[in-house]
Amino acid sequence: MVTSDKLIQVRDLKKHYNKGAIKALDGVSVDINRGDVMVIIGPSGSGKSTLLRSLNLLEQPSSGSIVFDGVDITRKKDENGKKLDIDLHRQKMGMVFQHFNLFPHMSILENMTLAPIQVKKIPEEQAKAKALELLERVGLADRADAYPIQLSGGQKQRVAIVRALAMEPDVMLFDEPTSALDPEMVGEVLDVMKELARDGMTMAVVTHEMGFAREVGNRVLFMDDGKLLEEGTPEQIFNHPQHPRLQDFLSKVL
Repeated sequence: MVTSDKLIQVRDLKKHYNKGAIKALDGVSVDINRGDVMVIIGPSGSGKSTLLRSLNLLEQPSSGSIVFDGVDITRKKDENGKKLDIDLHRQKMGMVFQHFNLFPHMSILENMTLAPIQVKKIPEEQAKAKALELLERVGLADRADAYPIQLSGGQKQRVAIVRALAMEPDVMLFDEPTSALDPEMVGEVLDVMKELARDGMTMAVVTHEMGFAREVGNRVLFMDDGKLLEEGTPEQIFNHPQHPRLQDFLSKVL
C-alpha cells in the first residue's frame, strides 16, 4: 500500500572524490514514500550503492540534503542547535549488504539479539522471543544455536535480513544482497524480500536482478555516471524505456 507520505527526501545529492574529478553522485533528487519498494538499477560504477549508502550516511555526501522522517540528517545539528544523533536515525534504517557481516564467534540467536538488547535496551527474553519468531518466518528457527560457519550463503543472508528486522526499522536498505551468492541460493533470499514487500515494508534495493525489479518494485530508478537518468514504474522502465542509455543497458541485461 503506497501512500503519498514521504519517508525520505533526497535533494541535489552530490558525492565527489579527488577534488571533484570523480562524481560518484552528480545531483540526485528522489523521494521514497512509505510502502515504496524502490529498486535502483544501472551499470557497475553508476552510483547506485553510493546513493543507497548515503541514505544512512555510511557515505558522507559532498553536498545536498537527505530528510528522513522529517529530519535533515545531513545537517550536523537539529533546529534547536543540538548535535544530531545519526545513530538514532540509523536504528530506523535496516541495512543488508552483499556480505553478511555476521559475528562468527556468536550463535545466530546471539547475532540477532545483540543490537536489540544493547542498543534498544529490550529485555533479553523479549529480544530472544522476537528473534525466534523472525527466524521461524524465514525457515531457520532450527538454526538458532548454529554458528555462521555452519550456514550456507543463502541462509546467512536470510539471517542478515531478519537481524536487521529485529530492530523494527522504518525502511530496509539492500545493497546488492544476492550478488555474492551462488546462483541456486539467490531465490531463497529474493523470496524473503518479496514477502517483506507484500507486508508493506518500505524498501530501497540496489540489485542486478531484473526479474525482482520487474516483479516486486513499484518504482524503478535507472542510474548512470552518478546521475538519475530515468525513473518510473517497472512497466514504464522495462517496456517503454525513454532514455537512450537505459535502452542500451536493457538490451544487454534482458
